[in-house]
Amino acid sequence: MKGLYSIGIYLANFVITIASLFNSKLKQGVIGRKNTFSKLKKTITPEDKTFWFHCASLGEYEQGLPVFEALKAKHPDHKVVLSFFSPSGYDVRKNAKIADVVVYLPLDSKANAKRFLDLVNPDYTLFVKYEIWPNFLHEIKKRDLKAILISAVFRKDHIFFKWYGSYAKSALFAFNHIFTQDENSKTLLHRIGYNAVSVSGDTRFDRVSNQLKVDNTVSFIEEFKNDKLCVVFGSSWPDDDKLYMDFLNSNTNADVKFVIAPHNIKPSYVASLKSQLNVKTICYSELTEHQNLAHYKVFVLDTIGYLSKAYSYADMAYVGGGAGTTGLHNILEPAVFGIPILIGKNYDKFPEAKELINLGGVTSLASSSAFNASLSALITDAILRKKQGEITKSYIDSNIGAVVKIMAYLES
Repeated sequence: MKGLYSIGIYLANFVITIASLFNSKLKQGVIGRKNTFSKLKKTITPEDKTFWFHCASLGEYEQGLPVFEALKAKHPDHKVVLSFFSPSGYDVRKNAKIADVVVYLPLDSKANAKRFLDLVNPDYTLFVKYEIWPNFLHEIKKRDLKAILISAVFRKDHIFFKWYGSYAKSALFAFNHIFTQDENSKTLLHRIGYNAVSVSGDTRFDRVSNQLKVDNTVSFIEEFKNDKLCVVFGSSWPDDDKLYMDFLNSNTNADVKFVIAPHNIKPSYVASLKSQLNVKTICYSELTEHQNLAHYKVFVLDTIGYLSKAYSYADMAYVGGGAGTTGLHNILEPAVFGIPILIGKNYDKFPEAKELINLGGVTSLASSSAFNASLSALITDAILRKKQGEITKSYIDSNIGAVVKIMAYLES
């Protein structure tokens, strides 16, 4: 099985290299991985104390960040190597303040693992959620280096629990400890004989709760809202647009404003989105000094970096990704501000969505007519808004604490 995995890695490298000639995202990754070792050599010396934090992409980075920050605060003398597998994570966080160097993870070959660890030699390695790379992990174990997996989620259909997954399963035993999000994941690990496991919960709750500790003021959104009710549509996709577009165009209530933060902010998509709106609309990219933003009904946030703060101005939020099959985006970001949340119909793989729907703080909608009815009810009923908002806020508060549990282990 070990030999087949190594052959598979080399085949994957060949396929990705060829495919990158026709795919810009793959090309970014191929070029980025070629630069990994030279970047490490320039930044890390044999005398340095280091931590290695690895994430698949941006979502896992946001999940791991509160632990990364806490560990770095305890050990400011350590340099941080932050690695990503995906270009979408690397591109957004290539200048992350937490790290001394940000790199692409080389493909998981034995040679790459040895070369990477020769250069980094981390005092501690933290992987996040699903990132299990056998050759790297086996090399970590061979060198007796410390490693933990945080915010892990396992399902019975994962390869670790299949008869043919012995090599992948053995990689789990390189971790000194695994912190899972739920009891089911812990149970699955116990079944394969891995017992160094604790249920810490999801570090994303700690991450979003930190948003309340920063200044969330955004002057242009404040001016646009003008003390009216505000609905924020976060990370929306075309399928989400279809769900809510009719409501935006037909809503005549002057006391309601709408902020749309599309997932895709390419000018062509934003222009298409704006062309579907027949109400007074302005985009972030169109801002000038002397506009009266209070006169507009819809604000399209065609930029990055403001969504978390925008949620602080929302009285209600719609979180995108669930109307289609792209995957529901983070509903915890608006939940921390104690507001009702609407989502699309596809949320089965998101336990926080299931739990909040059961509690009554989140509403799932399958059609534009259902969307219209639900949002209309929230707009007209302040008591309903307050009740659902209290549910979402309480849910966040009751799940905070994963970072404390993980840090207690790391500092023991």
